[in-house]
Amino acid sequence: MDDIKDINEQSQGISRRTFLYSLGALALSACGGGEGSSGTDAAAVRSAKTSSTPTTGLAEVATGDSDVTTSGSFVHPGLLHTQADFDRMAQKVAAQTSPWYDSWNLLTANSHASLSYTARPQVEVTRGGTGTQNYSVLYNDIAAAYACALRWQITGDTAYADKAVQIMNAWSSTLQELTGDTNVDLAAGIYGYEFANAGEIMRGYSNWASSDFAAFQSMMLNIFYPINYDYLNGHNNTEITHYWANWDLCNIASVMAIGVLCDNQALFDEAVNYFLKGTGNGAIAQAVYYLHPGYLGQWQESGRDQGHNTLGIALGGAICEMAWNQGVDLYGHDNNRFLSGAEYVAKGNLLEPDGTTYYTVPYVTYSNVDVTQTEFSTTSQGTIRPCWALVYNHYVNRLGLAAPWSEKFALQIQPEGGGGNYGTSSGGYDQLGYGTLTCTVDPVTPASAPSGLTAYPSAGQVVLSWWGVANATSYNVQRSSTSGGSYSTVASGIVDPLTYTDSPDTGTWYYVVSAQTASGASSNSSEAVAVTAIQLQTYLTFDETSGTSAADSSGNGNAGTLEGGVTHVAGKVSNSVALDGSTGYVSLPNDIVVNVSDFTIAAWVYWNGNGGASSARVFDFGSGTGRYMYLSPKGTSGYVQFGITLNGVHGELAVYGNAALPTGQWAHVAVTLSATTATLYVNGNAVGSSSDVVFTPWRIGDTAQNWIGRSQNSAHPYFSGSIDEFRIYLGAMSADQIATLVQRALM
Repeated sequence: MDDIKDINEQSQGISRRTFLYSLGALALSACGGGEGSSGTDAAAVRSAKTSSTPTTGLAEVATGDSDVTTSGSFVHPGLLHTQADFDRMAQKVAAQTSPWYDSWNLLTANSHASLSYTARPQVEVTRGGTGTQNYSVLYNDIAAAYACALRWQITGDTAYADKAVQIMNAWSSTLQELTGDTNVDLAAGIYGYEFANAGEIMRGYSNWASSDFAAFQSMMLNIFYPINYDYLNGHNNTEITHYWANWDLCNIASVMAIGVLCDNQALFDEAVNYFLKGTGNGAIAQAVYYLHPGYLGQWQESGRDQGHNTLGIALGGAICEMAWNQGVDLYGHDNNRFLSGAEYVAKGNLLEPDGTTYYTVPYVTYSNVDVTQTEFSTTSQGTIRPCWALVYNHYVNRLGLAAPWSEKFALQIQPEGGGGNYGTSSGGYDQLGYGTLTCTVDPVTPASAPSGLTAYPSAGQVVLSWWGVANATSYNVQRSSTSGGSYSTVASGIVDPLTYTDSPDTGTWYYVVSAQTASGASSNSSEAVAVTAIQLQTYLTFDETSGTSAADSSGNGNAGTLEGGVTHVAGKVSNSVALDGSTGYVSLPNDIVVNVSDFTIAAWVYWNGNGGASSARVFDFGSGTGRYMYLSPKGTSGYVQFGITLNGVHGELAVYGNAALPTGQWAHVAVTLSATTATLYVNGNAVGSSSDVVFTPWRIGDTAQNWIGRSQNSAHPYFSGSIDEFRIYLGAMSADQIATLVQRALM
């Protein structure tokens, strides 16, 4: 019952080195690009790793945000479904109400939901490598346990409860090991979260002996979880961008589900925090790689193939729903970032009204350690997975927001059947299915106004995006020169995407958006502000003669802190700070550029040369080696270099000068970004430019490592020399303005 997707991921193991060459035109041949190519067969070490439960946390990026720490008792049942969900399902099915009843009929017709189903527990389950590939036995039995558990909860028929318990007891009393090559990580993740969900549904059944339930918990905690943890903690010793988002997501889902099943708060919190700020591609900032205008969030696997791209929505949705049922809102994190990814993936896999042409979605180049992808993949485009009912019902029917593309997909494919009913391109049993039955809720009153309005300047224009309301027919944009209005309408009749680019005069502008509905205009959204003038944001003169603080003369409170080997010396203008090239740097406040789009950053620099070494930093703002922006006096190119990335060095967009900064003398260096054009200046002269820098500082996200003189990469040297007159401006200065900035210090 393996589909193409399963076969391909299985092939990531011992045959990985020849895989890309042998599959040729198979629909999902892109699978080999980034998965499991460490060359390390995990099978030999899995036994040792299942002998104990890890106790340390998972690696996180430096956002400065506190970890989520939950407390109190878990809600039970409380993974994908709560008791309130089951009560609703039972009521709707009893009344034969569509669409719940339609999905129920698919459930009862499925052979996995039959009392005649026979479990086939295995001592060892293998996915990948040279052993017998028997993992399909496991996922079929999980599908049966889940289906029978649903039938019991909805009808109260204990025969189905007994069947579900029988299947789970058979496995918990038999299974000793998950093994294979690195693909066992997929087995532990996907089947781990699914099996835990089946167990969570049945935990309240009076005829499931407490000792048997404890044995099931032990199996999940001691066989599945250690593999989940080991993968997320080390990624099989590969470079962090190597594995696709789905590998992380399925293991996050498993850790979260096992945490609830086993009443282990630490595991649940571990999964939540990794989803929010983990180092791997499954963390939501990486999974939704790039936000296009109108909140179309490019999913990390969009350039790979649509079988895997849609799997990301199935896994991400499961994580968000399980957290939601425990009182943690991952759905809404970062202005509904998950929804932006779902809307993007849904739109890119839906046909236009002509029935033959797929909708187009915007795309920016994605690069990791293995591949560079320049366009949205059409491989397996149109893939159907039973995941859209969950997305649509949460955002539209629970919250009253608009999610037009997820809604269209959900309604087009309902009723959703079981996870194995969707053909070869759907990922077989990578999801549990039956979402129309389990996730459909009656709609709430639509939201009273659009939400999440953002406005950022781009080359003198202002780009606005917002979230809509469930009953809107169009949207209106209003602008004012003062906060709170009065507002003038600058655009109306906006339908899709929910974005507008305004071209106001130079100044500071305030925006609101309203929805047009059948009953009239809605209330206005919250206000967003955009500055289209050049505005000083941070100004460190470094004129102090002692102490560890560097005052911000801009008046915005962005003072610096002198760390390590830093002294006060004569500067280009009055005093400066001298950094010793060993431990000295200046730390700036968290999130120094979190709201910055177009910018100018400038400073006077006296560089000692770092002994000829490259990659020292004039500044480096980021959250680690994955997301940052920097200026180096001598980059890897050998020249002065600016770079910005959302995916580490492999995704870096760089601008190069024509020489390294001079040594042993003061030089003025500046970098500007206007829309997608970045320009480097040395002593007032443009020395390099690039017109395809699509990353702006706000896209980096929250940052807690904002440094002058130090790199995000600990292997790079600290800056050796002096820095004076460090400035950050909102807006990109012109060449004449940069020249004037230089001349001020020479007067």
